[in-house]
Amino acid sequence: MDAHDADLKKELDATLRARGELGDEYESALVDSFLEKVEQRVDSTVDRRVRRQLAEQQMVVARGPRPQTPPTDSWGERFGFGMVSMILAIPLSAIGVANEGLAGLVVAWAGIVGVNLVHAARFLPRFGRRREDRDGRSGQDSDWED
Repeated sequence: MDAHDADLKKELDATLRARGELGDEYESALVDSFLEKVEQRVDSTVDRRVRRQLAEQQMVVARGPRPQTPPTDSWGERFGFGMVSMILAIPLSAIGVANEGLAGLVVAWAGIVGVNLVHAARFLPRFGRRREDRDGRSGQDSDWED
């Protein structure tokens, strides 16, 4: 319990003692007074939290954007992805042929090749990066380069 909570507890005890001494006719005024003190406590807590959050946001903006690190290119990851693709290609090919014949086989392999191309493209130095990241310019044209 911090000092503010202890103060609030003392206020509540004082309010309850005053109600006992003054009687029921002053109950409404005593409750209103206590609730006003609670409201002030809540307001100060909320204000403090909002100020802290604004300061944190200003710090993030002041630091600027963090540089993005490219994905790591490990031989093991590429090999594992290729092996999983080949293992999954067997049942996918069988399902495609069983349902649609040659067209199903072509669609299954087009999907397999597409997934592998997207995975491989992650490691290409120019794929998926913004123009300003590649050539060092940071202008207002933040469109993706084709």
